[in-house]
Amino acid sequence: MELKKMRTMTEVELNTELSKMKKELFNLRFQHATGQLENPVKMRELKKDIARVKTIIKEKELAKVQG
Repeated sequence: MELKKMRTMTEVELNTELSKMKKELFNLRFQHATGQLENPVKMRELKKDIARVKTIIKEKELAKVQG
């Protein structure tokens, strides 16, 4: 997902997207453990996207508190 698109989303949308990403990461880890994962790079990219979403959520929370 693009960073610009993430920044325009509301907190509710970001939290929904975060939960979807976590479920997808769980499924990828399960596939990896069973040897069915075709593209292991996707796990790394998904982890980075999760971190980006968490960062944006935190930034929005801090902006709300400051003003």
